[in-house]
Amino acid sequence: MIRKLITRAITRIRGPKGATALVTEAARIGRSSHGIDRDQLSYGGRRVCEVLQENGFEAFVVGGAVRDLLLRRDPKDYDVATNATPEQVKRCFRRARIIGRRFQIVHVVIRDEIIEVTTFRGLHDSETDEHGRVLRDNVFGSQAEDAARRDFTVNALYYNPADETILDYHHGVADLKQKTLRMIGDPAVRYREDPVRMLRAVRLAAKLGLVIDPAARRPIREMSDLIENIPAARLFDEMLKLLTSGHSLQCLKQLRDEGLHHGLLPLLDVILEQPRGEKFVKLALEATDRRVKEDKPISPGFLFATLLWHEVLAQWDKNLKRGERRIPALMAAMDQVLEKQCQKLAITRRIAGDIKEIWMLQPRFESRAGKRPFLLLDQPRYKAAYDFLLLRTASGEVEQELADWWSAFMAAEYDEQQAMLVPDKKGEGDGAKKRRRRRSNNRKGGGDGAGSPEQAPQ
Repeated sequence: MIRKLITRAITRIRGPKGATALVTEAARIGRSSHGIDRDQLSYGGRRVCEVLQENGFEAFVVGGAVRDLLLRRDPKDYDVATNATPEQVKRCFRRARIIGRRFQIVHVVIRDEIIEVTTFRGLHDSETDEHGRVLRDNVFGSQAEDAARRDFTVNALYYNPADETILDYHHGVADLKQKTLRMIGDPAVRYREDPVRMLRAVRLAAKLGLVIDPAARRPIREMSDLIENIPAARLFDEMLKLLTSGHSLQCLKQLRDEGLHHGLLPLLDVILEQPRGEKFVKLALEATDRRVKEDKPISPGFLFATLLWHEVLAQWDKNLKRGERRIPALMAAMDQVLEKQCQKLAITRRIAGDIKEIWMLQPRFESRAGKRPFLLLDQPRYKAAYDFLLLRTASGEVEQELADWWSAFMAAEYDEQQAMLVPDKKGEGDGAKKRRRRRSNNRKGGGDGAGSPEQAPQ
């Protein structure tokens, strides 16, 4: 009798590469205990569940949204889990499309929301690489199996808007109350299945103020090299989530504490060991965290431009010492740094373009004569470049007087701006004279010396 009860409560199902995961009966928690009202959900999240249930399927708001609501936070997005297949989900909604290769999901558009709908996943053998990372996993299963497949207990929570109950398979609600981030199953096996879970553990712990369970924390340092097997595009997305979490400083600190920072941003570990570079990065991340908390937009281009700037400065200096001219040396430094970075993180072409524009405008702030300041104000990326200049000033890289001048120049009327212009240095003349002098020197076999001042292209 006792054996039958135990068997009914707990079953062991074979997972990838012979790993085992516990599938338990869920604890059903009522609204009087958890306090989440269905009206707290977004319209899209609630409506998707209603439509699927009206069509005879099970449907629950799942994962981070439930976790955040329990913590009295506003969820950024809503995911729904169901026993309907992707094709069945698609037939229930006019605006829906199936995406994904490793595991198919459905994006359902409700008003201005995109709700991600997944079919319950099963615990069966999956296609993996030689390191144990899951490559393809299109096996559907029960809700209990789906809960066992999720990474952390606090993410394995299912909220049913119809009766306002939470189904909790792995004591996630209790772990939230105890401020503990605990892995479902064997942490070493789960990290092998998907090494990104190590980064996710750091991000969630920092963002939610949780302590990583010792059993989940112990393998991270020794398994950190598995991050090398993650596709660059996916790693970039995960790092962007980490840096725009609103707790980026704490995330970076915890990345270092867990030994995960080396190789993620191949240049960041060098930057953080330079006193001025560390201050600059800290100021940039503090500003980013403030914008996230104030619900202001974040520019990935600006963020990565700040993270990599001091490595660009170091490479620029090396190029100048090799005899390259000032602006070509900067352009070469930018390409060298981004090329090295993109070997690990697949920074998109658009974001890389934004980064380069911000960097290339920095030397132009030094020019305060003639038409050059007015031309700089007309640049599309001027505001981002100006904010970047203010960070450089705050970190001690640039004199305060330069930032003050540009702040005043930007706010002044045209006649006041004309009066503020700085005369060209003696002997330099205007731009046309300098170009004529350069052409004359070239004809004589001369030319500018290594590192000589040269304005950025207009």
